[in-house]
Amino acid sequence: MKKVLVRYRIKANKVAENEQLVKEVYKQLHEKQIEGLRYTTVKLEDGVTFVHIAHHENEQVSKELGSLPAFKKFTENINDRCDELPLVSSVSIIGSYNFTWD
Repeated sequence: MKKVLVRYRIKANKVAENEQLVKEVYKQLHEKQIEGLRYTTVKLEDGVTFVHIAHHENEQVSKELGSLPAFKKFTENINDRCDELPLVSSVSIIGSYNFTWD
């Protein structure tokens, strides 16, 4: 199982574009229903910092996420939208209690 946290800061004039691209990813995820994937995206209080948290049960799940057209579109020009490039960190869960935002 792979658990990843990605943090980045978007240019203020690109926030709406980034949010729309993220929403398109979730639209396709809801249509595709990838088994073994838990994924969430949040925007921090500053309005420009985004955090993605993903839990992939196996490498195939990672490949399925990466192959979504909306995910490819989201990632293809992310460097142009960022003030701070994505920092990808593998994480270990220390504890969790009823963690769901749905």
